[in-house]
Amino acid sequence: MTRITVACLDMGGTTVVDDGMVMAAFTAAITGLDLPGDAFDQAMAYAKETMGQSKIEVLRHITGDEDRAQQANAAFERQCAVAVQDGQIAPLPGAEDTLRGLRAAGIKVCLATGFAPVTRDAILGVLGWGDLIDLTLSPVDTGSAGVPGRGRPFPDLPLTALLRLGGDSVGSLAVVGDTPSDIESGLRAGAGIVAGVLTGTGSRADLERAGAPLILDTIADLLPHVTG
Repeated sequence: MTRITVACLDMGGTTVVDDGMVMAAFTAAITGLDLPGDAFDQAMAYAKETMGQSKIEVLRHITGDEDRAQQANAAFERQCAVAVQDGQIAPLPGAEDTLRGLRAAGIKVCLATGFAPVTRDAILGVLGWGDLIDLTLSPVDTGSAGVPGRGRPFPDLPLTALLRLGGDSVGSLAVVGDTPSDIESGLRAGAGIVAGVLTGTGSRADLERAGAPLILDTIADLLPHVTG
């Protein structure tokens, strides 16, 4: 196996406690759209099905209208800000030790998320992880020269992490997340290690159906697989 030099780790449900924050924010955003009953239920089901993906892209799909999607996304971000301020953010057990272990092994760490930068940075500010990571990415950060960024399940987030952090090849990249979208993104990137964790929304069956080559109970189980 090629030596792992870059680890691209998901945030909510993988390294950070979700505790229903994302679905609560989607509920607030979708409620504000005033959809009829069946459409509301379908929208909520789609939001759950696409966990891990870019939030604005999910809302664009639900609304089919850019202005309404932006309004719903603003409501989503406001709800997340309230959750952060209310102390609903915490590291998952073993996450901080794993980040330290990766850095000690010479592996550069990127935290990637479907959140917009404002929400992502608010979460990281509460966690105080600035000295434990090398890079943070949201879907918007993967665009260039007028080309919009893409989130999961596209491979853009892990590949951007690899390029910015100077990885040797896709074989030296590890991608870890808790949703099928995370797994698809890592596989499409050609990452040397693609692992699912069972601390978020994805069940073992979900991750297996997505093709996860490796499934871990928690992020704390990652180190032996990337430093061995």
